[in-house]
Amino acid sequence: MTQINVNNTVRSVDAEADTPLLWVIREQLGLTGTKYGCGMALCGACTVHVDGVATRSCAIPLASLNATAKVVTIEGLSADGSHPVQKAWAALDVPQCGFCQSGMIMAATALLREKPHPTEADIDAAMTNICRCGSYNRVRAAIHAVVSGKLSDAGLKIQHVDGSST
Repeated sequence: MTQINVNNTVRSVDAEADTPLLWVIREQLGLTGTKYGCGMALCGACTVHVDGVATRSCAIPLASLNATAKVVTIEGLSADGSHPVQKAWAALDVPQCGFCQSGMIMAATALLREKPHPTEADIDAAMTNICRCGSYNRVRAAIHAVVSGKLSDAGLKIQHVDGSST
């Protein structure tokens, strides 16, 4: 048995040392918000935080985590979806199919923790996740909305059916 700290809870898992963290999270712990995309750490659908750093969990063997490592998944970001990045994603209707979005949110959160006022170049460097739906402009707008604290400053206006806009 291996001990792993996920979302501030130490859990025991029975997995081989070379089992990717992604499969431990999904299959052993039942946290399915972290998605399998490519299995080669290219697409970012599996992004989690390991000690605060955005990490592609599909390419991290369980044995590579040190005993004090703290893993945070999308489920651990906030219990009720109230994290500012999650709120901006919802307010700006960032997801289309939504498959990649938990990884995008985790990457954006790590970026904003490291650089609370990122430049366009910082965003480009950090947001390397792949989105088949092409929601990149909305992702960028949501990051800007979090930085400004105002959805109206995001540079993306959404006209709602009721006539209001955000």
